Amino acid sequence: MVAVIAAVLFALALLIDLAGISLGSVLTPTNLLTAGLLCVALHLAGIGTNRPTWRRPAWRGRRR
Repeated sequence: MVAVIAAVLFALALLIDLAGISLGSVLTPTNLLTAGLLCVALHLAGIGTNRPTWRRPAWRGRRR
């Protein structure tokens, strides 16, 4: 989910930069790229995934 948000932020930054639109000092392509990179870093860290982050210890046997 976080990776999708990052892709949308990157697309918005590209469109704003290519169109040369000025949306003030807060919403700039550089700020959108930084937010996109933050979302990618969170995705790579495992935040925003549906998988559980805990695992059963390897020394315990599986149920048979």
